[in-house]
Amino acid sequence: MELPFERLGMDLIGPFHRSARGYRFVLVLVDYATRYPEAVPLRSISAKSVAQALFQVISRVGIPKEILTDQGTSFMSRTLRELYELLGVKSVRTSVYHPQTDGLVERLNKTLKSMIRKFIHDDERNWDKWLDPLLFAVREVPQASTGFSPFELLFGRRPRGVLDLLKEHWEEGPSPGKNEIQYVLDLRAKLHTLGELSRENLLQAQERQQRLYNRGARLRQFTPGEKVLVLLPSSSSKLLAKWQGPFVVTRRVGDVDYEVVRSDRGGATQVYHLNLLKAWRETESVSLVSAVAESEELGPEVPKSTDPTRLPSDARLSAAQQADIARLQDQFNDVFSSRPGRTDLIVHHIETSPGVTVRTRPYRLPEHKKKMVQRELAAMLEMGVIEESNSAWCSPIVLVTKKDGSIRFCVDYRK
Repeated sequence: MELPFERLGMDLIGPFHRSARGYRFVLVLVDYATRYPEAVPLRSISAKSVAQALFQVISRVGIPKEILTDQGTSFMSRTLRELYELLGVKSVRTSVYHPQTDGLVERLNKTLKSMIRKFIHDDERNWDKWLDPLLFAVREVPQASTGFSPFELLFGRRPRGVLDLLKEHWEEGPSPGKNEIQYVLDLRAKLHTLGELSRENLLQAQERQQRLYNRGARLRQFTPGEKVLVLLPSSSSKLLAKWQGPFVVTRRVGDVDYEVVRSDRGGATQVYHLNLLKAWRETESVSLVSAVAESEELGPEVPKSTDPTRLPSDARLSAAQQADIARLQDQFNDVFSSRPGRTDLIVHHIETSPGVTVRTRPYRLPEHKKKMVQRELAAMLEMGVIEESNSAWCSPIVLVTKKDGSIRFCVDYRK
């Protein structure tokens, strides 16, 4: 955008401490061409309040062509959509959890928040009265990206601030006068020159920022139907996030955004930035293991042997009784073996809550114990003690270290 107020960035900040006039939020707007900021205090962030504040700004600066916002409830409302249609404004939205898309207004938010909190600390009931002086301070500071202040790019002259008053007081010199026609011609020429210099400086700043940002970046692409993980907040706090999924990519939206089907939300689709996506890789479930120390509560250790176990004879038994015991061991030698087996004489049912799937996250497994786990799994599969399953249920494996250094293979079913 080359002309002032053709494209605006818009966002909400707050809640702050309620002022004496009932204000708790601030609607923040910034012009992409001049970096000129606007801010309107709000009592609530309802769609009606946001629309009224936006129209208040538009009445001063004109109707923009585009307004860039995030996907907040106030900006996605029907009221704002009808206002955009009425004024012929194109609504541009950022992808979720990617505020870098609207980095200009996010940086202004950070500046205003820090300045407002300073006044809340000193005079918490009247912080909204200081909003206009704070905006003036931001408007008169030259921007690193453009090389000029937002005020100068918009009005074609430097603002007369406190330092100018001091300078005039010290110099006390007469100011040269100009007629109206010459003033307008000079102003137009200066605005044109400032615009050219601003675009040149802005282009150089953007190229420098792009080089720094892309220094360690690499281009990734996903195809429709591909499974991906999405970095999503794990609680109400945006700072607590984890990779969730897998979800299926349906289509590509723009250069760096993709539409993803959220299976956990009934098949609803959502657009995410590329930085929040990573490819899903099918991995073996060997890592669902943890090692713990041997506990005395597990009972005495039983030696492993596939041979029939011979019960020791007791001198208190008669010869006939000892012969009966030996005959029973020979007849049912599989019962007296330490090799695990299975029975179909009894079945145990575990009642679970309907509609609830327990899928516990895996425990970490040291690299040197992976082969031990593989051997245990292979042995239990060969004996028929376990079988492969594709169930959605999942419980982690726990390795209990015995006194002789071997491991006892257990499963944590506590959840």
